[in-house]
Amino acid sequence: MDERDVLAKRFEVHRGHLMGVAFRLLGSLNDAEDAVQETWIRLDRAGADGVEELAAWLTTVVGRICLDMLRARTTRREVSGDDDLAATAADESSADPEHEAILIESVGRALLVVLDRLAPAERVAFVLHDMFSVPFDEVAVIVNRTPVAAKKLASRARLRVSGSDMRSIGDIDLALHRRVVESFLAAARGRNIAGLLEVLDPDVIRRADAAALPPGTQLEIHGATTVVEETLLLTRNAMAADIILIDGRVGLAVAPRGRLLLVLTFSIKNGLITEYSVVADAERLRHLDLAIPSSPI
Repeated sequence: MDERDVLAKRFEVHRGHLMGVAFRLLGSLNDAEDAVQETWIRLDRAGADGVEELAAWLTTVVGRICLDMLRARTTRREVSGDDDLAATAADESSADPEHEAILIESVGRALLVVLDRLAPAERVAFVLHDMFSVPFDEVAVIVNRTPVAAKKLASRARLRVSGSDMRSIGDIDLALHRRVVESFLAAARGRNIAGLLEVLDPDVIRRADAAALPPGTQLEIHGATTVVEETLLLTRNAMAADIILIDGRVGLAVAPRGRLLLVLTFSIKNGLITEYSVVADAERLRHLDLAIPSSPI
């Protein structure tokens, strides 16, 4: 076995770790695979002579590659004026959809959605330090900042991810609201009519953006029976939904392949849903504050 084969074998030991890092940084299996492959190319070109900790070296390299990819992605959005990546995600084909689904579930759809709203350097600092315990001295090298600045990037990202910087929304019982929304989601996934009726107020209202509905569907409907029928028509998206905080309230993010397609916001009174809205308009989605609810709330 020649030196290159030995190096390739050493690289393969770390491939799983690198894929985990790259996927959390990029939110796309295809992009993560490209980043890991580029990491191997750079290792193959540079060799491992003088590298004391190969795992740390590889993590630094893949972090830099992902940061460049995130910055390029941000630039494309600014040039095109399109923040809705769900359309792009829907057109992408993954070489291994089953593997991608496993990765998405392991990370969490809502977390991927929130991470996608961070600035590139914030996302890299947060993911590497908070998820993979990379010291800030090493993170600083990747994002080209001082360790203190890198720590501030991660702290700012942490506040946004947790929703700690959201304004107060009064005396809402988030724990109760979460249980109601989780019951709604479970019933929708199971096409459980009785379960939906249990959590809907008899006079419930469902409002929706036109982009969320089939052509000809009413944007506003009233009454539990009618709302249940309409809800069941939309259950194809239920498996891609996850609990999320929306402007400080418990809601649902629908994110096929980890990319935000739409959100559901809820008004809840006395343990029943009195109204829910389906927000799919790109401009409205862009102005929502999204965060990960603590567990348990």
